[in-house]
Amino acid sequence: MAMAQLIDGGVVVLALGGPGFAVATAAATGISPRLRQAGAEVATCVNAVAAKPHRVLLLLTDGLAGDHQEILRGAYSVAGAAIPLVGGSAADDMRMTGTHQFHGGDVLDNAVVATALGSDAPMGIGVRHSWRPFGEPMLVTGSSGSWIHSLDDEPALDVYLLRLEAPAECFRDEAAFTHFAMTHPLGLSRRSGERLRCVFKVDFESRSISCNAQVPSGAVTWFMECSPASVLESTDQVCAEALRGLDSNPAIGLLAFDCAGRRAVLGVDGAAAEVDRMVEHAGGAPVAGFYGYGEIARVRGGNGFHNQTLVALALS
Repeated sequence: MAMAQLIDGGVVVLALGGPGFAVATAAATGISPRLRQAGAEVATCVNAVAAKPHRVLLLLTDGLAGDHQEILRGAYSVAGAAIPLVGGSAADDMRMTGTHQFHGGDVLDNAVVATALGSDAPMGIGVRHSWRPFGEPMLVTGSSGSWIHSLDDEPALDVYLLRLEAPAECFRDEAAFTHFAMTHPLGLSRRSGERLRCVFKVDFESRSISCNAQVPSGAVTWFMECSPASVLESTDQVCAEALRGLDSNPAIGLLAFDCAGRRAVLGVDGAAAEVDRMVEHAGGAPVAGFYGYGEIARVRGGNGFHNQTLVALALS
């Protein structure tokens, strides 16, 4: 098995089984108009692993389905505070046209797939981003759902592109805008720090921009920046945090949910270096994962959907 291989346009398979594990799965389709309901539907599979002392609910979602925080609210309403939520949202290599999910023998879209994982041994979760705010804070003065219509009472698109000194083609070409936006997220002010929001869509006619989670009116936001060095530093921190959750048990696997925006910052060589660091932390245990449009980790508090973040699940 190639332990430190970065794959593009391929398939990665992680198999779990043997004594000590219990697994149950569920899927919901047509989720965009009913995100919270879909999250609640699939979360019922946790009941099948209730006998295990350590449990997590793994969620794999359509990255273009809408406000993922709603999916998590639905899942949380069923799973409760004692069961962590982890996972990620599927991407389509920045095409922004559609993603697919797999469940059983079915290929799905506009779907969420859940895996309830129960174990006799501890599981650990790490989550962290590598970004910091820069520039003057901005006030979200107009928004609806994930769409930001105005910042500081000016059209959101104009503020976003002009203050970031974006290339001219970003003002008129959707693909150029998306490529630029992947490495220029917004940060929402929270007591625990900045919560990142990737900018995914643009409406040139209304001069609005959209994230893949809700951005409320009245929120304070900043532009965010990072460097390849800070991304790799956060990789070390996330892996160490996940492994600490194993209570000194040796890891038997590490599952990573990484952001396509982080890879854009790292470049090909940096992304390969990130994989090497994960493998080193895993100490010889298998490492698997994928890049997506959003990451899921709810271990405390009410929020659990992240952007430009690395989430790791360590198994023992």
